[in-house]
Amino acid sequence: MTDIDIGIDEVHRLETAEGLKRLLADSYTLYLQTHNFHWNVEGPNFRELHLMFEDHYTELAAAVDEITERIRTLDVPAPGTFQEFAELSAIHEVESFPCADDMVDILTRSHEQAIKTARAVLAQAQEANDESSIALVSDRMRIHEKTAWMLRSLRK
Repeated sequence: MTDIDIGIDEVHRLETAEGLKRLLADSYTLYLQTHNFHWNVEGPNFRELHLMFEDHYTELAAAVDEITERIRTLDVPAPGTFQEFAELSAIHEVESFPCADDMVDILTRSHEQAIKTARAVLAQAQEANDESSIALVSDRMRIHEKTAWMLRSLRK
């Protein structure tokens, strides 16, 4: 790390970056999960789910980059390996090919977990008075909440 003077003390900057690493890991794991389901979904709702999952993983791909750039802006190395993501993420891999309804349920729970992770990071960023991280995390929460709502709506 180099000297950085952006108005956030080192302890708060590092704590926020660590939280963002967990959010990054959740987001990347969710990206992989969603992409996997996009490729492997079957059944009467194939087209609708295939296209929806594509929209979701495309959005997540952009989010991963944004979160990573914020971590780097805080002058902290970003995780970038499957092992690091597996250690940091609260979302777990799915090693099977569930039916379409189960895919929707799994993705709903994964988005809900990303929301919980984001809430924890938001509290850290607020404590640090880090408005840039607050804005990023708040936006991520809003998107995950909307996505979880849409997925839940498919099961009613």
